[in-house]
Amino acid sequence: MTEPADFAARLAKGKRLLGLDLGTKTIGVALSDVTRTIASPAETIARTKFKADAARLIQLAAEQDVGGLVLGLPRNLDGSEGPRAQATRAFARNFNRVSPLPILLWDERWSTMAAERMLIDADRSRKRRGELIDKVAAAIILQSALDRLKAFEASSVEE
Repeated sequence: MTEPADFAARLAKGKRLLGLDLGTKTIGVALSDVTRTIASPAETIARTKFKADAARLIQLAAEQDVGGLVLGLPRNLDGSEGPRAQATRAFARNFNRVSPLPILLWDERWSTMAAERMLIDADRSRKRRGELIDKVAAAIILQSALDRLKAFEASSVEE
C-alpha cells in the first residue's frame, strides 16, 4: 500500500492495472488498457474465503499481465474511516503477503452511486444493474486513479 507517486514509480511500462471494488459479498474487478489510460469493467467475483479470493485475483493478474492493483477505500463522507475501510486495509495487508504486486488504496466515495446512475441512464433493468454494479464501480475507481497517475507521469517527464 503506497502513495500515488510511489505507486506510479513502481509500475513497469506496458503493464495493466486491476481496479477492485471490495464488497462483503463480491469483488468488482476492472482492468486498464496497457497504456493505463482507460478502465473497463472486467468481472465480478463472488467472495468466499480470502485464500480463494486472492488466488482468483493473482490468476487474473497473471493472465492479463497486471503490474499493480488499485483498491477502492470506502471512506465516510467526512473523510473518516469506518469498519469497511478497516476491512479493506486488512485485505490489502493480507494480499501483500501473498503477492508482490503494489497496491494503491484509492478513495471510492460516490463510485457506487455514480455506477448506479450510469446504469440507470443506460436503461439497464434493476436485475441487470445488480449484476453490473460492482464491476462498473471498480472501473470508476480505477479510471479516477488512472487520471491521477497520468498527472504523475507527466510531471516526472518534465523533470
